[in-house]
Amino acid sequence: MIPSYPNLLLQVESIPALNGGGALALGNFSPLELFVIAMICVVLIAGFGSLLNLSFSLMKLQKLRLLEKLQPELLEKVGLEVPELTESWWQRTFKKLTDRVPVEEENDILLDHNYDGVMELDNNLPPWWKGVFYITVAIAPIYLYVNHFSGVAVSSTEQYEREVVAAEAEVKAYLATQSDLVDETNVTLLVDAQELASGGVIFESKCVACHGKLGEGGIGPNLTDDFWIHGGDIKDVFKVVKYGVPEMGMIPWKNELRAGAIQQVASYIKSLRGTNPPNPKEPQGEPYVEAETPEADAEQDK
Repeated sequence: MIPSYPNLLLQVESIPALNGGGALALGNFSPLELFVIAMICVVLIAGFGSLLNLSFSLMKLQKLRLLEKLQPELLEKVGLEVPELTESWWQRTFKKLTDRVPVEEENDILLDHNYDGVMELDNNLPPWWKGVFYITVAIAPIYLYVNHFSGVAVSSTEQYEREVVAAEAEVKAYLATQSDLVDETNVTLLVDAQELASGGVIFESKCVACHGKLGEGGIGPNLTDDFWIHGGDIKDVFKVVKYGVPEMGMIPWKNELRAGAIQQVASYIKSLRGTNPPNPKEPQGEPYVEAETPEADAEQDK
């Protein structure tokens, strides 16, 4: 009988998942996370124990009070006394931090002001609030010196400028990933020097054989004059590069160049206009006049 190799592979591959690939395996946590988890467990256990202890204490106290109320002679016979409730340490600490006057003593701090029946109490500021205020007053000169005069820390202006640079880099990186979404319907003329340089590299490797090193023309037409066979708009040039002109011997480049690269080389071709290279080929096609639009003016000013 021929063994079932896929089943054997599945069995072998399933072993690591059972041994330690679970989502709750301790090896998936960092030492800091393990420490935090351990501290949470300790706090939960201590809290549960405290609640149990408090519950038993309250139950015992309640039993003693019931005995005092219903059978006081039994308590005297046994010699037990009902313990008085005492404040816990956190209750005492809370009173010290708030300096709150009890409700039954509020008449002692009641002011004579009366605003439509609303009375005012002359309470002290809570000690915790005054402590925080004094700490901020003490830290303020140190903060001002370190952040604005020492040159050690980064000022808010420098931090803003760094964040602007980082944001511009993120935007540029995002736009670079979106460059291949252009086509002949929405392509725009690139004027950035780096983009044009990239287009020039593509031109030298793909277009020089037919159009000349300087775009002066050869087998293909001259790309430096004002005459265009298929239109001189950036959308027209992009379309010609993308789909080619098979009847004239120009192959379509859409299968070899991505859309962003076609936009770069098309923009580079547009930048050759008026460069007047030596030995230009005679004009072919119809003259094309660049449209003067606010968008075009803005691109020229960049």
